[in-house]
Amino acid sequence: MALLLGLVVASGCGAADESTPVAVGPAPSPLSVVAPQPVSAAPIAAQPTEDPFAGQPLVDRTEWTDDGDGRRLHVYPTTAGRTDRFPAALGRAWSEVLAASPEADTPGMYDQFECHWQWARLVAPAKPSWNLEPWRPAVGYQATVAAGCNPGGPDPAGN
Repeated sequence: MALLLGLVVASGCGAADESTPVAVGPAPSPLSVVAPQPVSAAPIAAQPTEDPFAGQPLVDRTEWTDDGDGRRLHVYPTTAGRTDRFPAALGRAWSEVLAASPEADTPGMYDQFECHWQWARLVAPAKPSWNLEPWRPAVGYQATVAAGCNPGGPDPAGN
């Protein structure tokens, strides 16, 4: 075989004249090798098109505590709040938090809540409350997720 203008060429292989090259396709390139993509261990559930928990509360209650490291808002989700995957449910749940605790309306507290809504409820579904601290820095949602929902350091109380 010979390489001619980026094509793999074979001599013969059924050509009318055994000396006439026949193009059989592009030459393989080591740069064109595609690495296999990781396969998820579990299928990603499709988002519902309707809220299966519409009209049901997503937050049972909120409770402020003063701990050694500062003030903390405990958010106690309902069963619906632990399982609702409807995209707009996050906003509805946050509205319920603010109705019960209006002073929680800060960017950092929202990012912590969204982090719990999107991630913590999946990895710790039986956790009694989601704990939000106003003393944590507002670093944006992505950095809050990267910090395990606790930007500014781990939760000293393990909450």
